[in-house]
Formats: sequence, C-alpha cells, structure tokens
Amino acid sequence: MIRNVHERLVPAPVERVGPLLDRLGGPDDELWPSPGWQPMVLDCPVAVGAVGGHGSIRYRVVGHVSGRKVEFEFLPGQGLAGTHTITADPAGPDRTLVRHVVEGRVFGVMRPAWALGIRWAHDAVLEELLDNAERAVGVEPARPARRSPWVRLLRLLEVPRACEAEPVRTGLIVGALPRVDWSDAHAVAAPPGTPLDPQAWADAVFRDPPRWVLAALGLRELLVGLVGIDRAGRGAFDTLAFTDDEVLLGSDANHLDFRVSVRREPDRVLLTTAVLLHNRRGRAYSALVRPVHPIVVRAMLNRAVRKLSGGNRLDSERVTR
Repeated sequence: MIRNVHERLVPAPVERVGPLLDRLGGPDDELWPSPGWQPMVLDCPVAVGAVGGHGSIRYRVVGHVSGRKVEFEFLPGQGLAGTHTITADPAGPDRTLVRHVVEGRVFGVMRPAWALGIRWAHDAVLEELLDNAERAVGVEPARPARRSPWVRLLRLLEVPRACEAEPVRTGLIVGALPRVDWSDAHAVAAPPGTPLDPQAWADAVFRDPPRWVLAALGLRELLVGLVGIDRAGRGAFDTLAFTDDEVLLGSDANHLDFRVSVRREPDRVLLTTAVLLHNRRGRAYSALVRPVHPIVVRAMLNRAVRKLSGGNRLDSERVTR
C-alpha cells in the first residue's frame, strides 16, 4: 500500500484558492507545473466522469465538490490502483490548507518504478504545484521547491532525445545555397507547452549551447585563424529569413558557406544543415568537422528541449536567489 501526502497553508481565503482546483487539466490551469513537467490534460472541465492524465498516468474524476475537492481514480492496466485527491479547506479567514493525497497500491513493474522513479518525480511535481498555488494568489513561496539531483537525472532521461532525420525538401533551406556539397538533419520531439515560434528554438539551440560545445567553439576560433580560415564571429548564426514555422540562419566565409534551417513542426523540431565548400581549405575543414557535427547538433537540440520545457527553471532560480 502507498499513502503519499503533500500539503501547504496558502495565505489567502478559500474563496480565492478553491476555484484553482476547478481549472485543473484545462487551458486556464494555474496549478499544474507545466511545461516544466508533462501537462495534465482532461477531456472536459473538471466534473465526475472527466478522463485524462499526465504522461503515461491515466485517471478519471470520481468525486468533485466545486472549489473544495477533486478526486481522481487511476484507470486499470497501469500497475497502479487507487485514488489521488486534492482538497482546499479553510484554515482561518485568510488561510487555506491545500492538500494532495495518493492512496492505493502498486503491482507488477510499477512497484520498482514507483520506488525508484515515479515517487520522486511525483513529490517534485506536487511541491511545484503547491508553489503555484501560492503564486496564483500573488504570494511568492518562502522556500520554492528545489529539484534534487536524482529528480534532475530522471528528467534528463525522460526528455526526448534528438535523432537523425531526413532533410526537408521544402521551405527556406531549399535553394538557400547555389550548390550543396553535404547536408544532414536532426529532429527532436517537442514536448507539449514548448514554444511554437521557431526563432525561440533557434535562440535556445545556438545562443545557449552546452558548455562543452562552447569550449569546442572557442578552441575552433583560436585555431582556424592559424590556417587562414575565417573566424565565425558573433554573426555566424544570425537569422537570414523566417516564416511562421521556420527560420534560416547561416553565414559565408572564405572556405565554406553554410545555412541552417530550424523548423517547428506540429510534434517536433527539425534542424537541417546545408554546406557549400569553396576550396581545399573548406574540404579539409569539412573532413574534420563533419564526423562530430551530428554529436554537437544533437547535444544542442537536447539542451534546447530541456531549457524550453522548463527543465532548468528551478536551477536558474537557485542561482539568482
């Protein structure tokens, strides 16, 4: 059997706090910590019979008292049986006790999954949800939730990973160069709640890469000048053209020209690179860079997903406080 309880005294009357429960799983949900976590989505406004879930965890509403209580029952076939309930009870004229309780049992593969991963992620989600309850009434939590190293590792394992993809044959990248000597493409699934604006993705990929990529680029800038190759400079990844779902970046140099398309599709982000080589220096440089290029691109895409899905938000708060 499992029983897991999270609660918080929110400094506001229940008349202000309680309605937040009725918006769970909907477009105006202020409690669920998304996009930092996979969103909670219900198929209709909170009411008995509404069905939904978050990620792979599915449930239905089996009890509802408007502004006071929402009770969910886990759907069968998940290795998890029982309920999770969120309540808002007055604790005085200007305070409300918000409590979330999971009661039930786990079996099969869910037993080790709960112990090793799901429980820890659940605890983090609920503490962030309670933070949001305070923020929704205009109060910053005295001690905002902090994700443990184990939870951050679990989030890294959960985040979609970039993979090789087929280059697109349409859009801004097509015809961006008079000739293409080589090209490749890599894609990553775009989690719900992440930006639809391709420029936001381009900025996340190229303006905030992993530290080891920054170090490699810095070393590149030091070395290329020694062999007569132009240094990249600040404008290497400037936006050259854009549409609602794609941005085109790139620059020209004495050894090669390159263009990069960042395209936001309905369920993924596709990054396509096209390269035109000018001379022997360009071919030699390309021979060195091309084998590691996919590794670098995937690392930058993976970091962008974590950044834009909120995976680094709590770490940033810790640094700035």
